[in-house]
Amino acid sequence: MLTIGKIINTHGINGELKIIEQTDFPERFTIGNIIYLIDTNNEPVPIEIEDYRTMNKYGLLKIKGYNHITDAETLKGLELKIKKSEAGKLAEGEYYYFEIIGCEVFTSNNELIGVVDSVMSPGANDVWVVKNKENKEFLIPFIPSVVKHVDITNKRVEIEVMEGLLD
Repeated sequence: MLTIGKIINTHGINGELKIIEQTDFPERFTIGNIIYLIDTNNEPVPIEIEDYRTMNKYGLLKIKGYNHITDAETLKGLELKIKKSEAGKLAEGEYYYFEIIGCEVFTSNNELIGVVDSVMSPGANDVWVVKNKENKEFLIPFIPSVVKHVDITNKRVEIEVMEGLLD
């Protein structure tokens, strides 16, 4: 399953939840959609979206059947997910984080740098955090002049090393 949000608090007394969206596709929170809560036993529980709106940088989610703050309080800290099969196709050259994390990163000279450990989204482009065997981190910008080839099937990425990139 893929994480699309996290419940951080309640909002008001009618069971609304304050969430942090963790998706580039806010339409996942469309009224009537079925998404999943991951409960404290790590089991997916299907829920139906009754209402959704944004306020400042947060989402306010109303789940069908949760009509009071006491119902909603039990959900604080839980993740919201979708099935991987519901992820949808991306355009050529775009990747889901789960596809990139775990890929081995090589230089154009076939030298292993490390494995993609996580992905950051600080602004204009994503930055891949690559860790080597000694646990040293390298920050690799996901831009065409650096990332030359991505092979999701074989979990392999080739980059062009710019001056200072691996220092």
